Amino acid sequence: MKHQLPDQRWQIAPSQPEKVDRLVQATGFSRLIAQVMVNRGIDCPELAQVYVEPESEVLPEPLEAFPDLAKSVELIQDAIAEKEKIAICGDYDADGMTSTALLIRALRHLGANVDYAIPSRMKDGYGINKRIVKTFARENVGLILTVDNGISAYEPIALAIELGLSVIITDHHDLPEKLPPADAILNPKLIPESSPYRGLAGVGVAYILAITLAQNLDSIEGMTNPLLELFTLGTIADLAPLTGVNRRWLKRGLQRLPKSEIPGIKALMQMSGVNDKQKNVKPDDIGFRLGPRINAIGRIGDPQVVIELLSTEEEGLALERAMQCEQVNRERQDLCKQITFDAITAIEQNQEIEGSPYNWQQRRVLVLVQPNWHHGVIGIVASRLVERYGVPVFIGTYEEESAEKIRGSARGIPEFNIFDSLNFCDDVLGKYGGHKAAGGFSLPSDNLEAFQKRLSEFAHQCLKPEHLKPLIKVDAQADLDLLHQDFYKQIDSLHPWGIGNSEPVFWTENARVLEQKIIGESHLKLTVGQEIEGKVITMKAIAWRWRDYFPLPNCLDIAYKLRENHWNGNTNIELEIVGAKANSIAVPLVQNKAIFDYNGRSYLCNFLENANELRIRNPQGKVLSIQRGKRNGLLGTSREDAQEIDVTRSPYYQIIKAAVAALKI
Repeated sequence: MKHQLPDQRWQIAPSQPEKVDRLVQATGFSRLIAQVMVNRGIDCPELAQVYVEPESEVLPEPLEAFPDLAKSVELIQDAIAEKEKIAICGDYDADGMTSTALLIRALRHLGANVDYAIPSRMKDGYGINKRIVKTFARENVGLILTVDNGISAYEPIALAIELGLSVIITDHHDLPEKLPPADAILNPKLIPESSPYRGLAGVGVAYILAITLAQNLDSIEGMTNPLLELFTLGTIADLAPLTGVNRRWLKRGLQRLPKSEIPGIKALMQMSGVNDKQKNVKPDDIGFRLGPRINAIGRIGDPQVVIELLSTEEEGLALERAMQCEQVNRERQDLCKQITFDAITAIEQNQEIEGSPYNWQQRRVLVLVQPNWHHGVIGIVASRLVERYGVPVFIGTYEEESAEKIRGSARGIPEFNIFDSLNFCDDVLGKYGGHKAAGGFSLPSDNLEAFQKRLSEFAHQCLKPEHLKPLIKVDAQADLDLLHQDFYKQIDSLHPWGIGNSEPVFWTENARVLEQKIIGESHLKLTVGQEIEGKVITMKAIAWRWRDYFPLPNCLDIAYKLRENHWNGNTNIELEIVGAKANSIAVPLVQNKAIFDYNGRSYLCNFLENANELRIRNPQGKVLSIQRGKRNGLLGTSREDAQEIDVTRSPYYQIIKAAVAALKI
């Protein structure tokens, strides 16, 4: 049988033994963990101290770090004192909505007269606009606060100033050539790159403003924890770098979430299954469970649902809004699934055609435009296509009101800068923006062919054919016997893992696939084994969305992350397979031995013909020995401590039958 494997490129970090030795001595961590830290730029004991204990870093005061923070606090204090109406203009993604809810909670707590507006994704597009400014002016707003937007909105901000409104911009996006004429601007891009505040998302800037304001008004009591929880949700959902103050505050915030008193967070955790109060919430819980339910509303629903969810104190309303998030997220999943299927079908059917826009190997970029795709989810589809093909993806659809205009999203790979590529196409585009890894754009439909050619021209300047494969960054080689509970605890202690502090990926050579089956719609469940000093070490593994590669060959080099699996009161370490390569040196496992599963656990067995004895080892190292034809056997970790048992009783009889079947004796 011909086996198909993912066509990947592995980037294995170089070994740096001297730096690893220093970190092992300084931290007490294993060499593998020390290698992971070195790979993250943590290459001396001083950096390791802050990395392991983020609270040990001495932070500059926010008022010193952000030049306009004192003025911003003064403007809001004056507005509160004069009972002037304050309006927040947010954004429709998770960062923008959590930022909006955070400031609503803070300003209400401080006695402000506060309202908010969020532009429509479909009708307005991103950021504050003139329509919103005029509406604020008619409603007698005195002070506008933008969150997660505004830094590029020169004309709307200028209009607000002209109409007599004060404006504070809080944003984290890249700076334009000309800053808007706001009264105050808070943006970490305006402070030095070395600052621990540099990586803040929009919700982080809002958090600093709210906390500083409350401290200044001596009203901080009861505010810190709820605002920290919203900061945690928004920062991780926005894929902000988990470094600097983000890492420090998130470590605290993730511990807070299971004990949250915000009705909306409690309801959202209940609906998504993240509700175990004995367990810390992990970034993946937000990234794959809580965040998508919030983001789904901004993509295809009404953002007001999320604002009410995260700002209300009413349990009933919170549960109702959480149920709406759940329903809309299911709709979003269905849309993503259908559009992804349509896109892959179009690519697979046309990629070999000379000159086809789907021929990404030739063009070195993939541009897909189809009618009737939902604007709100095509960015997610672009990310999935990058994951599948390892090529920059630009995906668009026609505007609802007119087929004369296309709006789209883009996602890149490490060697390709999305914003630079859009800038290269400036003369054929309408509005566009973004950063190195992602962006958005619009263009007249008549310019589509020119856009495709221009992108291909740019791609040929920076990409070689070998770049056009999904990239797997690997930290170090590991044998399976090293991946025990204590090792996992060391990894777990260094959370939060995420953007800028990526979760460790290890690889194992010559792993044997002992069992494999398809679970769900598209995932593979595996048992893998490795022979080490005459013993076969086995582990369970999962490979998400790998149905296309079933069945995997018997012998592989595998790349993986580690996962803790809780089932029936048992806790086991499992592998999450992210990469696989064929291994031509298929070294057989120990002769006359076999591995089998019984009741969800893996056992190693062998038959000693000269002694006519069957031996079965369980995952805890206990061995059951039984001679053929005998009713009694020995069970223990050694002959000295073994106890005699009746092997005709359950479960021993069933386990012996499974072993005999595995050995074919």
